[in-house]
Amino acid sequence: MKTMTCAQLGGPCDLRHHGESADAVIKAQDQHLKDADRAGDATHQEARAAMKGRWRHPKKSMDWYNGVKRTFADLPED
Repeated sequence: MKTMTCAQLGGPCDLRHHGESADAVIKAQDQHLKDADRAGDATHQEARAAMKGRWRHPKKSMDWYNGVKRTFADLPED
């Protein structure tokens, strides 16, 4: 299991997401951003919009995704 923070994934806070894969951590980040946005947390709205918009630009989204996967792979196990 490895840990990445909201900030490492482009968000504004230090909430820690744990997962066995980069995909699990990305999924946790997506849910965190959705929950924060629904709760009206303005600090997370920009990151949520970026997450939603990222997939409209495939090249840019793949660069982000591959960067997260590399960062995750380089992290030590918890």
